[in-house]
Formats: sequence, C-alpha cells, structure tokens
Amino acid sequence: MNCTLCSTFLTENADVDYYICSKCNAYLKRDDLYFDKANEKNHYEQHNNDVNDVGYKNFTAPVTDTVLEYCSNEMLGLDYGCGKGPVISKQLIEKGYRVDLYDPYFYPDTSYLNNTYDYIFSCEVFEHFYNPLEEITKLYSILKQGGLLIVKTHLYNNQTDFKNWYYRKDQTHVFIYTFKTFEYIAEHFGFDIVTIEEKLVVLRKR
Repeated sequence: MNCTLCSTFLTENADVDYYICSKCNAYLKRDDLYFDKANEKNHYEQHNNDVNDVGYKNFTAPVTDTVLEYCSNEMLGLDYGCGKGPVISKQLIEKGYRVDLYDPYFYPDTSYLNNTYDYIFSCEVFEHFYNPLEEITKLYSILKQGGLLIVKTHLYNNQTDFKNWYYRKDQTHVFIYTFKTFEYIAEHFGFDIVTIEEKLVVLRKR
C-alpha cells in the first residue's frame, strides 16, 4: 500500500490496522479495512449533528470563531463535508454570511466545483479522506489566492498511546494527520501556515 497523500510505499506499522508514512508522517488505515459506501453512510447517519444542540455548537465553535475572525460576510465560503446537520453554516448564514454546502452523502450537489471561494472549512472531515491528495488538490484549485483553508481534525502526537487512542478507534478514520503532515501539505501544495494546533489547522493559499 502507498501513502494516499505523498505516494510513499508504506512499510512501518503503527499497529495491526495502521501504517505510518515515513515521508509525511501520516497514519493510514489498511485499505482492506475500509467501509463500503452503504456502511459508511449508515455510520454517518448515526451522528447526532443537531444544528440546535448547544454541545454540538460548542464542539464546532473553533471553526465558526475562525471564520468570524478572519472572514467578512461579503466573502463566499464552502462548508466541505458538512454532514446532515451543517451547524457551522447555519450559524454563519444567520449572521449574514454566504456559504455553500457540500457533502457526498447529504448535500451531493457538485456545482460548487464551478465556483471559487474566499475560504473553505471542513469540520471533522479530513480524517475520512480515502484519497487526501485528490481531495486537497481539488480544494486548493477552487480556493482563491490568499484564501483560507480551515480544518478541524485531531492531530496525533507520539506522546499518546496510538493503539488505545479514541480517534484511531473510529472505523471511518482512515487517514490521521500529525503536525508534520500538515507541514508537508503546506509545502507541497503552496500554503502558508496561519496556525497548526492539536485540533485546528488554518492554512492560507499563496
């Protein structure tokens, strides 16, 4: 199996289910363990993404707050992988922001590909990418120069016991990032790093 981000042949195991990429430092689930589409959609339908739930709003607040801090309501944004309950977009739209929605299962309209965006955000989405190289290339292509890519995912650090880490136990988490992975992404695609934190990454297109 090759790394789905940098194409490096994978030889090192993190545990029985995951490889570690020697180049971009990502952790990749073995592809024979991937869900099929029906099981994957069923898994996502079990998520309690109620747009009015206070706990869910608090969980997604780092993304919402980042958009409000860096982006004006005159800009056009994309909620990529918004899920069945696009709580971030709902809150932004209530504040007069313009946001397009895309999700392969719940908002599958691909007309967003015909637009360019001032900012794109993905909340708990990047870890589900079967082909992050293809996905990030696509997002980069529709992001305006100077535009922001805002990503909420939980970065792994080797101070944590990977085998027992909660994030690794989600069966749909097929690609797990580290700080080094996002440094690789920034360099490879042409982003400047605004911030890389444990649960939030903000990149700016050069």
